[in-house]
Amino acid sequence: MDGQLPSAQTLVDLPSVIRISQLPLPIDHADDALLHAVRKRLRLPQLPAEAIAIFQRAIDAREGKPLVFSYTIDVTLEDSVEEAILERSSKHQRPPLVRKRPDTDYHFPQEHRASRPPSDRPLVIGTGPSGLFAGLLLAQLGLCPILLERGKMAGPRARDVTKFWRTGEFDPESNVQFGEGGAGTFSDGKLYTQIKDRGNHCRKVLQELAAHGAPEDILVNSRPHIGTDKLITVLRNLRETITELGGEIRYESKVTDLHIEDGRIHGVTLADGTSLNAKHVVLAIGHSARDMFELLATKPLVLEPKPFSVGVRIEHPQSLINKTQYGRYAGHERLGSAAYRFVHHGRQRRSVYSFCMCPGGQVIGASSEPGRLVSNGMSTYARADANANSGFMVEVHPKDIPGAGKDPLAGIQFQRDLEERAFQLGGSNYHAPVQLLGDFMKDRASVGVGSIEPSFRPGVTYTDLRECLPAFISKALKEAVPRIAKRLKGFDHSHAILTAVESRSSSPLRITRNKDCQCLNVQGLYPAGEGAGYAGGIVSAAVDGLRVAESLAADMA
Repeated sequence: MDGQLPSAQTLVDLPSVIRISQLPLPIDHADDALLHAVRKRLRLPQLPAEAIAIFQRAIDAREGKPLVFSYTIDVTLEDSVEEAILERSSKHQRPPLVRKRPDTDYHFPQEHRASRPPSDRPLVIGTGPSGLFAGLLLAQLGLCPILLERGKMAGPRARDVTKFWRTGEFDPESNVQFGEGGAGTFSDGKLYTQIKDRGNHCRKVLQELAAHGAPEDILVNSRPHIGTDKLITVLRNLRETITELGGEIRYESKVTDLHIEDGRIHGVTLADGTSLNAKHVVLAIGHSARDMFELLATKPLVLEPKPFSVGVRIEHPQSLINKTQYGRYAGHERLGSAAYRFVHHGRQRRSVYSFCMCPGGQVIGASSEPGRLVSNGMSTYARADANANSGFMVEVHPKDIPGAGKDPLAGIQFQRDLEERAFQLGGSNYHAPVQLLGDFMKDRASVGVGSIEPSFRPGVTYTDLRECLPAFISKALKEAVPRIAKRLKGFDHSHAILTAVESRSSSPLRITRNKDCQCLNVQGLYPAGEGAGYAGGIVSAAVDGLRVAESLAADMA
């Protein structure tokens, strides 16, 4: 393979295209092996290379099976040849599977395209994945949205974040949570999701990202990622497209009030006193805009507590994870750094699972409020750092939180309490409290580094994490370790690093909306993405932004 064949996005959209799925090839296969495998499967020895395109490539690493690539291939054929192949395959169907190519293209809601710029421009609050993609689609539909971002552009924001990691100097309005791109800007940029997507919104998200500077392999790899180092360019290009299409993005424009009268949104007030009128507002505020949640609680919106998760970051040597996942192929140039994923259903009837796994990455300070410590994970596109890290998370239910039945903001206070404890335990200087896994399992404090160097920036303090984690969280993590290690060899490495506290996996509340994506009792206000409780990652948040934009555009039509 490796550049010898085009990827599926270059295909002309012809009716005579078939799709071959689950076509296996060895990891070290020759460049022309894929073409020969397709010819053999279709019994077409003269099929030209330009007739085939890769739609997807996955790593099949099922236990007990040889490690292989599993390809999904689109093949363009003459009508008569296609009919014969499909008829033959229907009688002898077996992996690799052969069928007519399904429609995987996003279809633009052309009926909602504005004939001229509207006098009442929609507002989008937030420029994380949900807000950006809502704004992009609204701009593509000619609705000239105004996007309001409380933080800075990606470039200046990145400089503020880097300064924080180096010096501990914290800016509550420009950090890992707030600013252009949202929390996903400082992550691994993972782009896989398990959401149901009948409208092919996921494909549109990937295609737009690739068109705006993301690596084109995100359109082929089954578990694509961009990396923090490349996300800055993508954000800049998306910004330019939105503005070229008539949209506008205003940075350092924090919304401090919503104008709601007679059951309808009428506009917003900004921190500088500016008022903006609007009858259609997308609320894409992200999961960490706690001051906004407090504002919303004073408005006639329906807020409800929802489950979320709390835990730690766990770090292992990337070489160990590569060996565990890939065996003799560990380090192969076609595979890169290995990832993992696990779920353990514990005796407490709550799940313990991996979250936002970052191969070859680092653990980072992700605070958004003074005096509170938050950890997260990040990788560059190369995923070349020495350690692998992942969120090691425990489900938290509203029933676990005192007062959650009456106060939808109780989950936020629960998070804040943990973050304050972690901040104090780390030394009250944004250094993170850490513990060796072996010490954690034996209920003793750690006193210094083991064989694995922690990557957290700006620094760490060795301690006992039981001092900042609730007992039920510690108990669930401790129970899960030996069970996970049975499937993921080496997970129970005694020198693995636990870093507290990972508290921002998702929003602890939901802003309830109807089937048209509007608030139940505030017409024209559209909660969207992770902060509203309707997404859980970059792609799902972006997809929700697209769906909200479609509903908003239909209402404006």
